[in-house]
Amino acid sequence: MEDVTVGHIEVNGGNVWYRITGKGPGIPLLVLHGGPGSKSSDSDPLRQLGTDRPVIQYDQLGSGNSDRPTDNSLWTVERFVEELEQVVEALGLEEFHLLGHSWGTMLAASYLFKNPKGVRSVIFSGPALDAQRWERDQRNLLKEFPKDIQETIEHSEREGTTDSAEYNEAMTAYYKRHMCRVDPWPEELVEDMKQMNHQVYNYMWGASEFTVTGTLKHFDATDRLGEIKIPALFTCGRYDEATPEATEYYAGLVPDAEFHVFENSSHMPGIEEPEAYVEVVREWVNRQEMKPGA
Repeated sequence: MEDVTVGHIEVNGGNVWYRITGKGPGIPLLVLHGGPGSKSSDSDPLRQLGTDRPVIQYDQLGSGNSDRPTDNSLWTVERFVEELEQVVEALGLEEFHLLGHSWGTMLAASYLFKNPKGVRSVIFSGPALDAQRWERDQRNLLKEFPKDIQETIEHSEREGTTDSAEYNEAMTAYYKRHMCRVDPWPEELVEDMKQMNHQVYNYMWGASEFTVTGTLKHFDATDRLGEIKIPALFTCGRYDEATPEATEYYAGLVPDAEFHVFENSSHMPGIEEPEAYVEVVREWVNRQEMKPGA
């Protein structure tokens, strides 16, 4: 792909890696990856939008190509927000669209609550804006699985054996239905899962999707979503861990927000329905730029 710039930015705690794809004339799109402890996707279809506008990805501290310090005091929402502010400043972004996916929606919301300048619009993709609701929703989805899978997961969590092969097998069955339904998984996704920084994930979230034990346990942005005054789009997959019911509820808390469901996706429409995902995002950001007075 042409016009790709990569580099590093010094942030509180270390250096983070970034990549800018494209030099299109539109307002840049800044992407916040999921996790915590995951990384930017090299094959993210949103990079196709580089012909329209620069698409900016960065690996949050502790993940991907960025530094991986082991100091747990760095893994706070506040520091990740500060990191985002430092990235925006270092790249000289006076105006940009913001897209957060999964944990990235927690980060996006927390950033917006500080009322930053220059954010033209926000996209909450597969939102996780209330940790307790997320946990409840996963447990409800788990009830649809065979008893042996449910029992394996419950037993492993209770006994602290979430690193066992049996637990891994049960989780894989869950992920193949509610995280990514492409079968087999693309090699990049398999690799990304292997490279995930479990220290960050376990410290902030917990051992699994079903039980939040980390510092995000009581994260709940719902009572402040009404403060978001910029155009907002909420998206999820029909079979998403971020359920359509939860996602539509969050959208209803933001003034004039829009809501979209990818009918053939779970949590990763960028892999499951890449063309539809790109089209929805492209149409959204273009429309925001065509508004009168924009």
